[in-house]
Amino acid sequence: MLELARTVRFCLDDPRHAGAPPPRHNAFSAWPPMRGLGRYYQLLVVCRGEADPLTGYFINITHIDEAVRQAVIPSLAAALADAASDAGGTPGTPMGQLMRRLARAFPEPIGSALWRLGLDLSPHLSLHIGTADMDHVLLRQQFEFSAAHRLHVPQYSDEENRRIFGKCNNPAGHGHNYRLEVVVRSKIDAKGHVVPVEAVDALVDQAAVQKLDHKHLNIDVPQFAKLNPSVENIAKVIHDMLCAPLKEKLGVELAEVSVWETAKTVCTYRGE
Repeated sequence: MLELARTVRFCLDDPRHAGAPPPRHNAFSAWPPMRGLGRYYQLLVVCRGEADPLTGYFINITHIDEAVRQAVIPSLAAALADAASDAGGTPGTPMGQLMRRLARAFPEPIGSALWRLGLDLSPHLSLHIGTADMDHVLLRQQFEFSAAHRLHVPQYSDEENRRIFGKCNNPAGHGHNYRLEVVVRSKIDAKGHVVPVEAVDALVDQAAVQKLDHKHLNIDVPQFAKLNPSVENIAKVIHDMLCAPLKEKLGVELAEVSVWETAKTVCTYRGE
């Protein structure tokens, strides 16, 4: 079974620039392109299936691009232009609608291969929905914190610690600017909304970020008093910090936590 993912970038115009889009010259950046103070989106389309034994193709990606522009872009534009729509919540129902409309816009048998849809609302916030769970949306939001730590195992000798951890065993510690992504699974309510982004932001900030930011993890954070603060353990600790509060206070499930220690190193923990 193959999974083929295609990202389609597009902009919805500032109303002052409404009308037929210009010729398609740079779809890598976005098409339709930005004109005026419009809105920029990225749509991730994931399909599952088997490749044709002769062509090696599973799906012609041009079919994905055209289906998105036929079914998704007009739907989002209409939703934004609808003055009577409820703009007070994080959209849940539109994700399911986009999934169904996109499936109908694909030529068969591609429509039945559509597996997951992800809509980037900003560089750090996205919504995802899958055909296996159309009643829920995965909300992915990112955060940052800065912290110092020292990688050291008391049971090992100083020489062994230096051999294993190298300069990360510096007795004074060292610091990182960490990036954190929290993914929650939220049910789409009767009004078509999912958990408010601002509620997730507030809870994650209070329950995790404030307890870690500008701290020396080995010294200031009780969870690391006897636990080596590797990026693997940091991801697990943050998961434990958030799992119960998200369920009890916001009624959502924590799907996963990812922590970037550097731009090249990330660890994801799903509680499994």
